[in-house]
Amino acid sequence: MKKCWYILAGILILSAEGCKGQNEMNYNPATAAVEKSAIANGDYNSQNAALSIGKADFLKLVMDYEKNPDTWNFQGEIPCIIDFYADWCAPCRITSPILEEMARKYSGKINVYKVDIEKERELAAIFGVQSIPTFLFCPMEGNPTISSGIANTPDATRDMFMNQIEELLLKKDKSTNL
Repeated sequence: MKKCWYILAGILILSAEGCKGQNEMNYNPATAAVEKSAIANGDYNSQNAALSIGKADFLKLVMDYEKNPDTWNFQGEIPCIIDFYADWCAPCRITSPILEEMARKYSGKINVYKVDIEKERELAAIFGVQSIPTFLFCPMEGNPTISSGIANTPDATRDMFMNQIEELLLKKDKSTNL
């Protein structure tokens, strides 16, 4: 019986160390500094990267739901995707580099914002985020579209994002190649 407890304790310590390593690996102080300086300076489009935003930034960049609680009124200068995520979520870690790639590929055409649901519970609740990752696609005109989950492979997920960006945000109709 004592042997089982030692084995269980060892497994718990190893898994705690594994999670710690993943969080340290995902944190990039240079990126964090760029995000903070870009938001502080109001320079959201020139970074070519997904920007982490909180409630105050959301109210300014996307929608002020406190002033207009019953009407969607997009505040952005260009369409955007909002990624509701958490650091512990494996599918979220898969989508993160793909969204960074989309931010670079569609730089100047769309913005990509990230909302950590652990820190921004109010934003997650307002949009009814029940599972993650959840994505809010905000076009310039009309109502946003919300979707959750990812495809079976990273390549299929990349294709999924490209299709959604083209159809929902840039309003390109594939059948006519517009």
